[in-house]
Amino acid sequence: MRVVVIGGSGHIGTFLVPRLVHAGHDVVNISRGQHSGYVDDPAWEQVRQVTADRATGTFPDQVADLAPDAVVDLICFDLDSATALVERLRGATGHLLHCGSIWRSGPSVKVPVTEDTGTPPVGEYGIAKAAIARMLKEETRSGGLVTTSLHPGHIVGPGWHPIGPLGNLDSTVWHRLSAGQPIEVPGIGAEFMHHVHADDVAQAFEAAITHRDAAAGEDFSVVAPSALNVRGYAQIAASWFGQSAELRPVTWDEFRNSAGDEAAQLSWEHLVRNHYFSIEKARTLLGYTPAYEPEDAILESVRWLIDHEQLDVANPLTMD
Repeated sequence: MRVVVIGGSGHIGTFLVPRLVHAGHDVVNISRGQHSGYVDDPAWEQVRQVTADRATGTFPDQVADLAPDAVVDLICFDLDSATALVERLRGATGHLLHCGSIWRSGPSVKVPVTEDTGTPPVGEYGIAKAAIARMLKEETRSGGLVTTSLHPGHIVGPGWHPIGPLGNLDSTVWHRLSAGQPIEVPGIGAEFMHHVHADDVAQAFEAAITHRDAAAGEDFSVVAPSALNVRGYAQIAASWFGQSAELRPVTWDEFRNSAGDEAAQLSWEHLVRNHYFSIEKARTLLGYTPAYEPEDAILESVRWLIDHEQLDVANPLTMD
């Protein structure tokens, strides 16, 4: 098939585009300029590159004019933009796959969360992703374009910083853990975060393309087989450096004063949701079998950052 990937040069596309090429598909990558992923792969040499800007009014026509059998949209965050693409592709392509987010669900009430048991989303990003997923499902079930939405957890892999044990991107936590220094933990440290390796997300998209009929009109949570809570994440991460995590519980006000408003807000956004999702639906309908436990995916990311001198740590990794 001809598969058009919108935003294929990012985290997921780094692994998805080569997967599709190796599977024998004719792949077109639409981006605003970057033409390869975070990891080198000779498969990129077989990919047709198209430069386009989603903000232009002609973008849906540009996608349709490529005559795709399937379109994978990895960078849609707005309902109007998603709707415009659906309306243009209706009758012109066989399958539209959308990358959503587990943040389409709000704070957990019962875990693991399934596709049908999430609470209403909170925050602009999650609300938008939930609205897009509803629109896509209604489109297919009303007899329109065949669509599928896949909702990854916190994506990790080589080339970028993972969401850390405190639920933010403050890289100093890795130095403190590697040095055996104490870290302040807001709340009680039992809040979950659900990570997923970018290649496992790519696996799910490839499976949804392959199993189009099973995926039609459906939505799927795409996460690792298990989730880490704050305490467990910190202890596991410290052990990578031969250390034991010393955790000091603090109030959210105290944490905000020490971490700063931006880092504390990001921590709040992640930890208040307390997310831990089921992959049973994706496993049953798509054959989704994630290769990475969350700690393995995060370790790969951390190792890459250290090797490329993008992460300051006090001691070397002791893990093979």
